[in-house]
Amino acid sequence: MDLSKGRTAQIHLETTISQGNETERHVFDEAGKVVQMNSSYYIRFQETYESVVVPVTVKIDPSGVVTLTRKGDTTTRMRFDKGERFETIYRTPQGAVSIETMTSNMQISYTDNPFSGRIEIDYNLFLGKEKLGDYKLQLLFTV
Repeated sequence: MDLSKGRTAQIHLETTISQGNETERHVFDEAGKVVQMNSSYYIRFQETYESVVVPVTVKIDPSGVVTLTRKGDTTTRMRFDKGERFETIYRTPQGAVSIETMTSNMQISYTDNPFSGRIEIDYNLFLGKEKLGDYKLQLLFTV
């Protein structure tokens, strides 16, 4: 399947955040687009929170590294690779903060007919030495 010009896709994103003894869950079912450039896949869609729309791009490198970028009032660009820790800048209207992701588990799989994919990432988020929470991200897309 030629994805160089992009194809419309159905996106299902589920994020579970555990902080202390509290857990929040966010679920988005959105129309998006899957594009293949060079050997990487780009999954683009918008998360809609009430009246706020946040553009999201997920890049999957051929090496298996996943980059998640959200651009809104706050901008984040987080990288994930199993067993790796990445530093990133979290930009807010109040200023920039340095945070780190530590990926404990990551699985990426694809199927054909129709082309679809599944990304599962378990990670911890840190602000300095302080752990902000445990995160589970599941992204499903079908072209």
